[in-house]
Amino acid sequence: MTGYLARRVVQATFVVFGVTLLVFLLEHVIPGGAARAALGQRASQAQIEQFNELNGYDLPIWHQFLDYCRDLILHFNLGYSYKKNQGVAQLIEETLPKTLVLVGISTFLAVIVAVPLGVLQVVRRNKPIDYFLTGTAFIFYAMPAFLLGQLLILYFAIDLSWFSTEAPQSNSAWGVLSQPKDLVLPVLSLAAITIAAFSRYMRSSMMEALTEDYVRTAKAKGAGQRRVLYRHALRNALIPLITLLGLSLPAIVGGALITETVFNFPGMGLLTTQAAVNNDVPLLLGTTFVAALATVVGSLMADVLYAIADPRVRYA
Repeated sequence: MTGYLARRVVQATFVVFGVTLLVFLLEHVIPGGAARAALGQRASQAQIEQFNELNGYDLPIWHQFLDYCRDLILHFNLGYSYKKNQGVAQLIEETLPKTLVLVGISTFLAVIVAVPLGVLQVVRRNKPIDYFLTGTAFIFYAMPAFLLGQLLILYFAIDLSWFSTEAPQSNSAWGVLSQPKDLVLPVLSLAAITIAAFSRYMRSSMMEALTEDYVRTAKAKGAGQRRVLYRHALRNALIPLITLLGLSLPAIVGGALITETVFNFPGMGLLTTQAAVNNDVPLLLGTTFVAALATVVGSLMADVLYAIADPRVRYA
C-alpha cells in the first residue's frame, strides 16, 4: 500500500508540473502577449516595452518559467489581475470557499439521493418505477446546466415566488450558508444532473454486485433478501462510487461555473466567466490552474480511498 501511494503521489506531482508548464506557456502564446492583454490594444510600443521590463517578460523564457515556479511554490503567486487591480491568488482565496460550499452541498445531496434511487431501481427493476426513474435520469443527464438553472428560476422564483432569482451575495462562505433560502436553487440545479449520473451508475453497480459469488453464497446459507441486499451487495456496490466521486470532480466544477453564472453566485466559476469576458488573461489562467490542480487532487484521493475501502485490492 505504501509503495502504491508513493507512486501515485509522484505521478500526481508530474501532472501538476505539466499543468504548471501548460499554464505558463498559454500566457506567452496569446496574441500580443501579456502586455497587450493588460494594457489594451491602444498601448504604445514604449508602454509595452516598459511593462515587459517591469514584469520580467524581457528575460529568456526559461528564466521566466523558473521565476514563475519559484513564486508559485514559495508564495502561491498566480500573477496580477490588472482588470480588477488585485492579485489573482487573493481573488481566488476570496471566491474559492464559496464555490466549495456550493459544490460540497450539491455533491453530498447527490450522493444521499442517488444511492437510494439506484437501490430502488434494482429492487423494482423492470417495473414502472424503474422505467420512470430511468427516463427521468436520462432527461436530467442530457439537460444543459444553464437550461436547467433558467427553468428553475422561471418556475420557482418567478412563477411561484418561493425563492430568489439570485444566489446569496455574501463575501464569505459563512455568509452564503446564512442565506439557505437563496442557496436552494443553485444547489438543486447543480445536484440534479449529478444525481442523474450517480443513480444510473449505482444501479449498474448494484446489478453487478448481485451476480457475484458471495451473494449466491449468502443466499445459499439462508440469508434473507433484505440482508443480502443491504449487508452484502450494497456495501460492495458503494466502493466504485468512491472512484466516481473523484473522477466526476472536473464535471461538477465545470457545472458550477455555469450554475454560478446563471444565478450570479459570487464564486470562482463566476470569477472565471468574468475573466474570460473581460480578457483578463492572468486571472483566467489562475482559475484554470486551480481547477486543474483540484482535478489532480480529486483523482489522487479517489485512488487512495478506493485502496483503503476495498482490502481485496492489491496494487503491485
